[in-house]
Amino acid sequence: MREKDDLLHQLVACETAVWEALQKGDAAADRAALHPEFLGVYPSGFAGRQAHCDQLRDGPTVRRFELSQARVLPLAGDCALLAYLATYSLPGDDTERAMYVSSIWKRCGDGWTNVFSQDTEALPEGAENPLP
Repeated sequence: MREKDDLLHQLVACETAVWEALQKGDAAADRAALHPEFLGVYPSGFAGRQAHCDQLRDGPTVRRFELSQARVLPLAGDCALLAYLATYSLPGDDTERAMYVSSIWKRCGDGWTNVFSQDTEALPEGAENPLP
């Protein structure tokens, strides 16, 4: 169990670094965290690593963020899935937003690189869940 807890801690730290890059507008740090063949699946469509980094060309895209309810699922080989709830706000807007995120990370050398991420907008609290 300790091994899984260590993995969760490592991947939350990696994911936090991506969010911090978005908060600082640091495209170089964002690029460093993403695998060259990164694929993002978002409500607006698909995005590769370059598109993910390009969003920072005009500066930060996140004002504030918090990651919670994190869980990890080890996958085959040196890959693992991290899923969590992100609450955040955008620059110039105090509206709190929330989404569930699933990211697949691959161990590369001594660290991890993000190969896949999918965002799912969270339903407002008290909303009816469409799933049975």
